[in-house]
Amino acid sequence: MPTIGTPLTPHAKRVLLLGSGELGKEVAIELQRFGVEVIAVDRYADAPAMQVAHRSHVIDMLDGDAVRAVIERERPQLVVPEIEAIHTETLVALEREWKQAQDDGNPTARVIPTARAARLTMDREGIRRLAAEELGVPVSPYRFVDTIEDYRAAIEVLGLPCVVKPVMSSSGHGQSIVRSLDEADAAWEYAQTGGRAGAGRVIVEGFIDFDYEITLLTVRHVGGTSFCEPIGHLQRDGDYRESWQPQPMSSHALAAAQGISREVSDALGGWGVFGMEFFVKGDKVWFSEVSPRPHDTGLVTLVSQDLSEFALHARAILGLPVQAQDGEVIRQLGPSASCALLAEGHGVPVFSEIGAALRHPNVALRLFGKPRVAGHRRVGVTLARGADVDDARRIAREAAAALTIDLV
Repeated sequence: MPTIGTPLTPHAKRVLLLGSGELGKEVAIELQRFGVEVIAVDRYADAPAMQVAHRSHVIDMLDGDAVRAVIERERPQLVVPEIEAIHTETLVALEREWKQAQDDGNPTARVIPTARAARLTMDREGIRRLAAEELGVPVSPYRFVDTIEDYRAAIEVLGLPCVVKPVMSSSGHGQSIVRSLDEADAAWEYAQTGGRAGAGRVIVEGFIDFDYEITLLTVRHVGGTSFCEPIGHLQRDGDYRESWQPQPMSSHALAAAQGISREVSDALGGWGVFGMEFFVKGDKVWFSEVSPRPHDTGLVTLVSQDLSEFALHARAILGLPVQAQDGEVIRQLGPSASCALLAEGHGVPVFSEIGAALRHPNVALRLFGKPRVAGHRRVGVTLARGADVDDARRIAREAAAALTIDLV
């Protein structure tokens, strides 16, 4: 069993978060419940996780020298990437150096889940090629393109409708569905401006006629691999709007999704939560993407499970047990839902009518503490339990509608 010291002493267990948004904030809180010293890093000041961490740093996380410098300064035992836009080659190099140091008998750090996993999932090309070309799991047809000429050729091969995404983006930025050739050029331009690392490579995906999408939270931990109940979700403009758990699906489809999740997470290695995304139609499933960290649709687990995805991630990366003594892994608390709170415009979010949002006894609220909105941004989430999934979704939506968000 691992040992954990006391924060802000030489014996502390130090965890450095690379990315400090709302998901990182919940991870930081769970780590601090175990007395872990948390250092939050992001590209902007006063990010949500920075507000609850012991220390914070603002750096350009796509600058390898800056990433190396902050890690060497803080000397954490665990480095936890919480977003994709990181100079992952630096993490790969550091992990190689740490392995050599370990072989020489010196204390070392560890990247969660692994530096290779962070590198492969930083962009859609790495993980898609691993899943489809190395592991042979079912995925939508796709092409990677660098020029508008190749892009138009890919559309001709894959047909319409198709989905266009930057190889590196998040929260739906730069993502479009192209339903007619008249929309193609605008989708290309949007993909070029919406990527996390600027203009560049794009993936074009053939459209799958699916019944629904799921996130299957897969936990690799000291005791093996465990799965949460499937999470259904509603996306708009490529970004999550609602999620609910459990998503009804056939036993055959669930077993297939779990099998693929195990195969992909085993290939990536390490410990922690993996947010596996799938398209589902009847008994058929197609692998879509994976985040080697807690997933935004998994915010619902803050009310749906005895251990949220953030608590599970903290336990797993610290090497602590996830399984209970009675063999049960993760206890489901009943049909639950989440509804994202979005703010549009420019300014600092100010919330009112909070009492109205919390009037229903089965509602919870998380306001993320985002310091500023520029354009549109997810700034909070309502959470609800209900008699069934539809009831929970209704309650979460009504609570979200009751809240007022102003930007000042």
